[in-house]
Amino acid sequence: MKIHIREIDHVVIRATNVEAMAHFYCDVLGCSVEKEQRDLGLTQLRAGRSLIDLLQVGAKLDHADNGVPGAGRNMDHVCLRVESFDADALKAHLAAHGVRLGEQGVRYGADGFGPSLYLFDPEGNMVELKGPPEAARMTSL
Repeated sequence: MKIHIREIDHVVIRATNVEAMAHFYCDVLGCSVEKEQRDLGLTQLRAGRSLIDLLQVGAKLDHADNGVPGAGRNMDHVCLRVESFDADALKAHLAAHGVRLGEQGVRYGADGFGPSLYLFDPEGNMVELKGPPEAARMTSL
């Protein structure tokens, strides 16, 4: 049997402050709340065709062996593919929201090499915004 992976389905981020994290991912990055299961400590955000699940540290679904919360190592990073990539406009938007920026560069992803920008959410988790692949950008010029 060969497994064919199409795309990221979801990423789960442990959060000490789910409200602040939901604000960041929705109001700053453009996600929307898809489903809330407060009894489980889970808020699911729509990120294009994928989900970002915010799991409240200490909630029913959180496991004791998950490590120290809020240390920015709940995952390495999540990469969100964006349709257009204007680095200056993205940086201005993120700065207006007080977001800590990381490095900008050209990196390889699911669609090939393309522009990308690292940034950090309120709990120190790294997020990558990735634009269209270089070939697609060249044909649109």
